[in-house]
Amino acid sequence: MFKPYAILAKYFVRIMILSVLFSLGQFALAQDLLSNLASQYKKSGANSPERYLLTGKYAQALFFNDQVDEAFKLLNDNIASAAKLKEAKYVAYLQTVLAINFQIAENPAQANIQIAKARGNMARTLDNETKGYVMYGQGWIQSRQLKEAEAVRSFVTALEYLDRSTNSNTLLGRKSSVYKELTAIYSNWNETELQEKYSKLSLDLAIKQKDPSSIFDGYMSLGYLHEQQFLKDDSDLKHRNLAEKYYLQALETYQSNRDQIPFSSNLSFVSSNLAHLYLRSYPESYRAKAKKYAELAKQQGQQSNEHNHVSSAYGIMAEMALQENNPALAKEYLLASLSEINNSSNQDQNVLMSIYESLSNISEKEKKYDEAVNYYKQYIEIFKRVYDQEQLNLGKRLEAQFEKGRQEQQVQNLQLESEKKEQQLSLMAALGIQQKQDLENMKLIQDNQSKELELAKLETEKQNQALRMSKLEAQNRAAEISNYQQEINFREKINTYFILSFGTIFLLFLVLLYAYQQRSKHMKQNDALHQLALEQERQHSKISTLTAMLHGQELERGRLARDLHDGLGGLLSGTKLHLSQLNDRITDNNKDTMDKTMGHLDLAVDELRRVAHNLMPDLLQKYGLQEALSDYASRMSTDTLDVDVQFLHYDNQLSIDKQLIVYRIIQELVNNAIKHAKPAQILVQVVEEEKNYQITVEDDGIGFDPEALKINQSAGLHNIQSRVEFLKGTVQINSEIDQGTSIEFQFPKTNKV
Repeated sequence: MFKPYAILAKYFVRIMILSVLFSLGQFALAQDLLSNLASQYKKSGANSPERYLLTGKYAQALFFNDQVDEAFKLLNDNIASAAKLKEAKYVAYLQTVLAINFQIAENPAQANIQIAKARGNMARTLDNETKGYVMYGQGWIQSRQLKEAEAVRSFVTALEYLDRSTNSNTLLGRKSSVYKELTAIYSNWNETELQEKYSKLSLDLAIKQKDPSSIFDGYMSLGYLHEQQFLKDDSDLKHRNLAEKYYLQALETYQSNRDQIPFSSNLSFVSSNLAHLYLRSYPESYRAKAKKYAELAKQQGQQSNEHNHVSSAYGIMAEMALQENNPALAKEYLLASLSEINNSSNQDQNVLMSIYESLSNISEKEKKYDEAVNYYKQYIEIFKRVYDQEQLNLGKRLEAQFEKGRQEQQVQNLQLESEKKEQQLSLMAALGIQQKQDLENMKLIQDNQSKELELAKLETEKQNQALRMSKLEAQNRAAEISNYQQEINFREKINTYFILSFGTIFLLFLVLLYAYQQRSKHMKQNDALHQLALEQERQHSKISTLTAMLHGQELERGRLARDLHDGLGGLLSGTKLHLSQLNDRITDNNKDTMDKTMGHLDLAVDELRRVAHNLMPDLLQKYGLQEALSDYASRMSTDTLDVDVQFLHYDNQLSIDKQLIVYRIIQELVNNAIKHAKPAQILVQVVEEEKNYQITVEDDGIGFDPEALKINQSAGLHNIQSRVEFLKGTVQINSEIDQGTSIEFQFPKTNKV
């Protein structure tokens, strides 16, 4: 039999979620309202409280009109602006809205980060309403992440803040949102009393606010609650009648305030609930009402494109057709229901499973066994998927409820301790009374013993009569057993036949299921191997590219060094030689000028040699890294700068290619320190450990902010990081303003370049 009710509970939860989100301003998703909010936002003054409050409403309107990027940008811009204010309530409010949007966008990690920031800013404000809203946002996110016990604590804290708040235009709406969330959680926990309590509190607030949408939700919540209570105990007609009453009040609320309720699908929602209630919970005389509301749910669902509601209406019609012994019409309705739910972007798997089960049963009765088996396979596949998901959700929910149960257990333990002490006092008082009763009991025992002797005689006579009766009964039973044994033998033969048939079908099903699982496992393994191969190929490509780049750089440095030394160096030396030949021919007046010119040429030749040496250090090729760095340090040292190089446990076993890369990294770090840090001393330390090389470059310069360096990465830092990555090493930068800088990089010995 079709079970259409599952979709109603799920859709009810969705409506509650949407109504909570609209507590920011209770606005519809219409385009004209979006334009109105945009106009109000532009007219509001920059950095004004009015603008920050409008930002939350405007961002939510953008988000639910599929303008997600614009909504996030609007929130981030205003959060940056509000963060500069001394009063922190506006930035805390906007960060909470941003966190909720991240959770809706299925980004729980960012949602947790933003709500933590909101909690931090919440501590900087004295506004209780803002604190209550931040705690509400935290609870809202926790409940969507199945941390319901933590969510309840957050919601209770939110109510404490909101109860202490002064009256405002948004206070009642925010309280109502908290009540609705607590109602949903206690519904999941089957805490009926608490669910009803918060449903009524939410409805009372909605009536005070004169908010038709929230009033509709309140009536639907109470109707759903009492309908579930009636399903648990169908002898209590009070719950059934209350469910009908609240559903009809919800229907009347919608029809009287159609223009003010943002969800046009509410009419099909309440109609489906009423149709189901009249069909399942009322006598057959209410069948006309069930048909009426099922037809209304279908028509309204088609107008509002709520395919789940239309599917549910067809399902109710199918169930009525089956009750009227019209399986052909029922099958037609079920196929229409299947078509509608397949058009839905948010399919209810329980309803889909119920449709396939009902279609399979009808096809089997029609003796269309291939069709019945096909529908049943669809049913099994969806059943397994739903069962797995329900088990996962149940595990998470039980884990969340464990904390709540532990706290309740602590309270119960304290109560038991108190009761135990009271019982001890009662026992002390009762002990004296019991002693008196013992004396009276001794007298009664003596009287009972004499009466027991008389009863024993009567029992003996009764047993003799029972023996005679038992002989007669034994003869009758022997005849009955013989007849019953023949009947059992016949039934065993029939049962054996059915068991063998069922076992064969079950084994076939297990074989098919095993084959399907093996195929799925094989496909997953192939995908994993393919991804691993792609990742290895990307790594090889990156290494090859970096190797070619470094090799090209060194070749270019060597070419430049040779061109400078052989070309420009020879030219300068020839010029000096020609000038020295003219030195004897010039007059004394020009002698000083000539000497200065010769001195400048000497400086130019020295500078040229230094540049050529930096481009291609010959000492590195001949004597290794230690000699090359020592020579480099002595050349870079001046009267105002001391560059010192230290080698610890270094045995010069590093390959020449790696030595050159290390030399270039140290050279870049020292040049950067001289250029930017204004140091008086630079220390370079090379340490060879058991498995790694560790190099440290420290200076006592002016330092810098490492966070700013991450934002504005220079080309020099990029080159350093690229070379260290080529060595498969890591870089660590430590620096503080006016405290100097320490840059450390290390790489393993065994890596091959």
